[in-house]
Amino acid sequence: MADEAKAKGNAAFSSGNYADAIKHFSDAISLAPTNHVLYSNRSAAHASRGNYSDALTDAQKTVDLKPDWPKGYSRLGAAYLGLHNFSDAISAYKKGLEFDPNNEALKSGLSDAQSAASRGARPSSSSASPFGDAFSGPEMWAKLTADPGTRGYLQQPDFVKMMQEIQKNPNNLNMYLKDQRVMQALGVLLNIKMMSGNGPEDMEEKEAGNAAYKKKEFEKAIEHYSKAIELDDEDISFLTNRAAVYLEMGKYDECIKDCDQAVERGRELRSDYKMVARALTRKGTALAKIAKTSKDYDLAIEAFHKALTEHRNPDTLKKLNDAEKAKKDLEQQEYFDPNIADEEREKGNEYFKEQKYPEAVKHYTEAIRRNPKDTKAYSNRAASYTKLGAMPEALKDAEKCIELDPSFVKGYTRKGAVQFFMKEYEKALETYQEGLKLEPNNQELLDGVRRCVQQINKASRGDLTPEELKERQAKGMQDPEIQNILTDPVMRQVLIDFQENPKAAQDHMKNPMVMNKIQKLVSAGIVQVR
Repeated sequence: MADEAKAKGNAAFSSGNYADAIKHFSDAISLAPTNHVLYSNRSAAHASRGNYSDALTDAQKTVDLKPDWPKGYSRLGAAYLGLHNFSDAISAYKKGLEFDPNNEALKSGLSDAQSAASRGARPSSSSASPFGDAFSGPEMWAKLTADPGTRGYLQQPDFVKMMQEIQKNPNNLNMYLKDQRVMQALGVLLNIKMMSGNGPEDMEEKEAGNAAYKKKEFEKAIEHYSKAIELDDEDISFLTNRAAVYLEMGKYDECIKDCDQAVERGRELRSDYKMVARALTRKGTALAKIAKTSKDYDLAIEAFHKALTEHRNPDTLKKLNDAEKAKKDLEQQEYFDPNIADEEREKGNEYFKEQKYPEAVKHYTEAIRRNPKDTKAYSNRAASYTKLGAMPEALKDAEKCIELDPSFVKGYTRKGAVQFFMKEYEKALETYQEGLKLEPNNQELLDGVRRCVQQINKASRGDLTPEELKERQAKGMQDPEIQNILTDPVMRQVLIDFQENPKAAQDHMKNPMVMNKIQKLVSAGIVQVR
């Protein structure tokens, strides 16, 4: 229960809901009052709310419970720093570094405390930044980590360096005001929404553009987005929105141009990765729309890959998969040539006559690539695979013949022959009989039926050698149909009756369905008739 409350507290803290975090951590402490981590977490939550006295109490409890835990001293130093007790803050950070000399959080905290102590010793300057307090203390990093909009920036070294420079001297903020990330961070630290551009006019134009877009008034939407871009060229969402309109209108070149501009501007401004990814996705979509050859799709696929590098979005991934499939289909269309397919099939026939079956397979495969609906090529390759003993491949090709043309009799002879070689006599018999429905006098099919009946009757008479019986039983037990028969409760009772209850057995023999299943078991060598 304590772990559950702790997890809730961590979730609330991560979302910036510090009041709820404190409540959940307090619940956890009531259940596990000696857990030092819980006091540490609650201390951080108090500090994030600016309640440094409470943060100090919890930090001291953390250190009391776990004197050798460096993080406890980090919490203690942060609380002292928040209370402007710089000397105690410095002592706390130094104490923690005795246990972990390489701890970055402690070293950073110590630097902050020493810098704050140095500034506190000097008289205040009239030129000091009015936002200095927003960047002071380790709670700045906690707030930036908790906010989803700035959390990702902490993985960017140049952003971290700028924030450290501003911490050392808040007046350095003026140097970085053009960086949107810094402005966004300032908004988070001050708990206000920072406005960009010349004022609310740009956002009004954007909203008007959105409304027009929803009504499919595309020309109006473009007009509003264009005005928004004129008012504020640092918000690339205006460009990506206009690109979306061009995409809907089928003006793909204009869409691509806006997307390229959004990506370039986004890189300059270090905009949110998701925004850059959105521009790249729309560019890829436009490129896919105008693709006429398989090579054209390469440009779209490249754009989608770049977008996924920026931000892994499921919609982008789907568009990438669709583009790759479209490219593959187009490649197949471009490769399609029935004349070359016929030539390759004839080459395969020559090699087949010479009993050079691997070479024959190679040419039949090329024939299929040139014409995927060439039933003769599949049929001939099935024959080659059969000669090579590659029965699963041969069966697959024979079935493809029948799938492409159910009236292609040769497909049934190929399939039946493969099944016969695989000693699946019942299945082979069914295949041959299907073929005879199309061509009742086909001698090859009739011969196939005769051979299958001989093998089936051989099992029925009990004429199988011990080796044949063992082999057939092993193969039969792997057959899903045989497994279903043996696990059927009704059939299990039937088999028992055949052994123990002659009268009941006679009744069973009157049922064609039951007798058909018994025949399959006999053919598989599972049941022997004596």
